[in-house]
Amino acid sequence: MSASQPVDTGLTRSATFLVFSVLRTDSSIQAVRRVLSSVPDIAKNISIRDVNANLTCVVGIGSRVWDSVTRLPRPAELHPFPEVRGAKQTAISTPGDLLFHIRAERRDMCFELERQLIEKLGDAVQLEDETVGFRYFDARDLLGFVDGTANPVGASDVSDAVMISESDDSGAVGGSYVVVQKYLHDLKAWRALSTEQQEAIIGRTKSDNVELDDADDGQQQAHKTLATIEDASGNEYAVLRDNMPFGSPSAGQYGTYFIAYSRHLWVVEKMMERMFLGNPPGLHDRILDFSTPITGSTFFAPSLRSLKALGDE
Repeated sequence: MSASQPVDTGLTRSATFLVFSVLRTDSSIQAVRRVLSSVPDIAKNISIRDVNANLTCVVGIGSRVWDSVTRLPRPAELHPFPEVRGAKQTAISTPGDLLFHIRAERRDMCFELERQLIEKLGDAVQLEDETVGFRYFDARDLLGFVDGTANPVGASDVSDAVMISESDDSGAVGGSYVVVQKYLHDLKAWRALSTEQQEAIIGRTKSDNVELDDADDGQQQAHKTLATIEDASGNEYAVLRDNMPFGSPSAGQYGTYFIAYSRHLWVVEKMMERMFLGNPPGLHDRILDFSTPITGSTFFAPSLRSLKALGDE
């Protein structure tokens, strides 16, 4: 299998998420190819300053520019983020041709990599979103619960969950689908709930992160249940989440940047349907009563070899 990009870096203390649209001119496309192919080297040159900071950057490419930027076979499932309109909230679809997922134990390392990328991309792109995330206590979100508990553990399990194999799609081996959403939380309303009410919505205890029993069929399901997709035999399709809190207390902004890597794009999309439409239909994920998505984009992270080859003329 082709070497993958560092999607399995794991949760760091700091992260930066950059989403760009690409200007559709020949010169812009050429410039983007050169920059994307050089990202591993840029990250390496910066990381030399502190190898223990674990600086990495994953590049995702969107459906709209895949053919023109990569000249690679189109991944079988790649398409724009599909809007999911529910009774309470809508999973909106927003522009995004390029994603840079920058992670490090030091904020300054993320800053420097972002600075160099912005400088090199120049006017070939337009910034759609920049979000700076941080690790909050013991990997909790701003709602107060541990995040990412359902992630696969161990190199083999992570690879099985996120890496496309020859049997999946021979033209996309070593790559991974990436879905991102930016959620804003109504913390005042959330904190007005009792701990027991919050736990029922999430499906886990707040203090020690113990999973609660699922509700009976036909009844309101907790978030952890709605976000779990299983096959006919009851085996779970795992995805790798690397969500990060972000916010500004002085601006009254509190949020979670959701990012999921998956071997199968349809698995993440099925999670969205179950959350926003409900399972059974009409019983949407109650976390959406307090969390509103303001972005939604889908990308494909090609293998490391494919990424580096983009600069070849």
